Amino acid sequence: MTPSFAISLDALSGWRMTLGRRLDDVSRYLADHDMVDAQAAVQLGALGERLASEKLVVAFVAEFSRGKSELINAIFFADTGRRVLPATPGRTTMCPVELAWDGEENAALMLLPIETRLEGLSLAELRTQRRAWTVRPLEISDPERLAESLQEVTRTRWVTRDRARELGFWDDDHPDDNPPVDDAGRVEVPAWRHALINYPHPLLKQGLVVLDTPGLNAIGAEPELTLSLLPSAHATVFILGADTGVTKSDLGVWRDHLGTHAPARFVVLNKIDALRDPLATEQQVDLQIVAQCADTARTLGIDVDRVFPLSARQALAARVAGDDRGLLESRLPALEAALGSQLLPQRREVLEQVVLEGAQQLETHVSRRLGDHRRQLAEQTLELRGLRGKSSGKLRLMLARVDAETAEFEQCTVKLQALRVVHSRMLKDALLGLSSDRLRDEVAAMQAQMHASLLNLGAKKSFVALCGRLRQLLDGAQTRSNEIRDMLGASFSRLNGEFGFSLSMTRSPDLGRFRTELDEIESNYVQYLGLTHALRLSQPRFMEQFRRMLVSKLRVVFENASAELELWNKATSSQVDSQLRERRRNFRRRRESLERVQSAASDLEARIAELEAQDERLQGLARRVHERFDALRDQARAGPVAGNDLISLELPAARAQA
Repeated sequence: MTPSFAISLDALSGWRMTLGRRLDDVSRYLADHDMVDAQAAVQLGALGERLASEKLVVAFVAEFSRGKSELINAIFFADTGRRVLPATPGRTTMCPVELAWDGEENAALMLLPIETRLEGLSLAELRTQRRAWTVRPLEISDPERLAESLQEVTRTRWVTRDRARELGFWDDDHPDDNPPVDDAGRVEVPAWRHALINYPHPLLKQGLVVLDTPGLNAIGAEPELTLSLLPSAHATVFILGADTGVTKSDLGVWRDHLGTHAPARFVVLNKIDALRDPLATEQQVDLQIVAQCADTARTLGIDVDRVFPLSARQALAARVAGDDRGLLESRLPALEAALGSQLLPQRREVLEQVVLEGAQQLETHVSRRLGDHRRQLAEQTLELRGLRGKSSGKLRLMLARVDAETAEFEQCTVKLQALRVVHSRMLKDALLGLSSDRLRDEVAAMQAQMHASLLNLGAKKSFVALCGRLRQLLDGAQTRSNEIRDMLGASFSRLNGEFGFSLSMTRSPDLGRFRTELDEIESNYVQYLGLTHALRLSQPRFMEQFRRMLVSKLRVVFENASAELELWNKATSSQVDSQLRERRRNFRRRRESLERVQSAASDLEARIAELEAQDERLQGLARRVHERFDALRDQARAGPVAGNDLISLELPAARAQA
């Protein structure tokens, strides 16, 4: 049987952890042999953090009562032998729920009260405010109490219609989308705005994040779901009912919130077991399922091979009972195979490339340091060999020459100071356009343009103009970064020629990926800023929340771009200080060697032998460093392994080329 998504993800995570251990081995070896300077430490830290914090986000989106929570249970949590998420008939998950694991926190359910919507703060801002959340410990060892605690995400409350309108759950212009009203005229709304479940499941420990979203009203009322959480998910699974097909509300969710995320969309027709009819043959039921898949694909405008008919309830029951036949009949393995073959290869390829590039840069840097050290040892050895049979006068001349060379070398400090001043000024100019203040000013200008138009009908035009200006800021930072690279490259060449440095330029940062992230944000927002939401944006509270969400999302892009630019400049310039210290240390060693030889002629041969031994040691270090980096690269290329078999996580294009 094809390995399930859970098994494939487990293999991917194990491979990632093995890569982390290989990297730790390299780091310890370099540290033990004093080969980690500031630049190498920064690179090792960044690579280790990337491997340790890599997350895989899978979002499940559906209207109410589509079996979404049951599907999550069947794919990820069947090994617990029970339902982890509430999945009883009727309305279940009433607020967005994130399942993840943070080892620094205890197992707990964190709930954000629905009233926080009135404060205008985004979810990103509230995540850091512990006081805003209601925290309830989870009894992991007691299944009954665990299930009882997680039922809290289904809780609702009844509020007045005005209150529901303030909270974003009532829209006078779209009455068909409004929640039900009781005899007293009250509206049923979720009790919680967002839920975080910190649960020590093995897959969650390995970096999986499951995003469980509620229906259309909840999605539309929370900008961060549409503009941040859903677009940032690595895969989105949209669940429909096989017995109902694509309903009006389903189509609303798809068109308004999911239609642009083509690369990672999977559509599930759940509850195919409901199509079984004692008066119809199995072949007739299969034909009905095929027709339903074709109709769904046509309605949503996707390929039919992106539609997966299945029964989540049957799959969960089969997995809990260990019934392989029942699992195949549920058709869940087809979806898992698609997730495993289309999603996991992308994550594996990204990590592999990150490790290979990082290993190459680190090995080049370390090899350059070792080579420079060997060159200095060779100069000392040659100098000392030339003293064999020489008089004490010759030694005094050699000492004088070392002092003269030291004094001449120290003249480089003036040029280095000038270089630092120029570099600092150019870096400041490059970062100016990426600052938070500049970003806030640009968003404020967009907001002013939106307010100037009737009912914010010019919102889309204003936002497109904002994105154009932000792209220009990123392009300007890229241009200035290239100017810094050219300036440092020319300066390094002069310093190498005049003072014997071995400074080299690393590849300058490519800010193009941040431009791509900005394009994705624009695509998501443009869809959200259509006429459908114009009236909602005209509400001051919602507009303020929308602005905060926009600034928060854009700030991540610009802060990451700024951090990458600063990191590259720091790593590039730190080699100057590192080599400056090393050259000064070398001059000091040369003088000490000559002084020892001057005091005792027998020390000459001993010192030459010592230098030769040091050179042999450095050669051995270089070989062992290369072996460790080779092991890291081999591990990266090997890919994940499940059991005794290598799980193929190559992309289709890569397989075609092979």
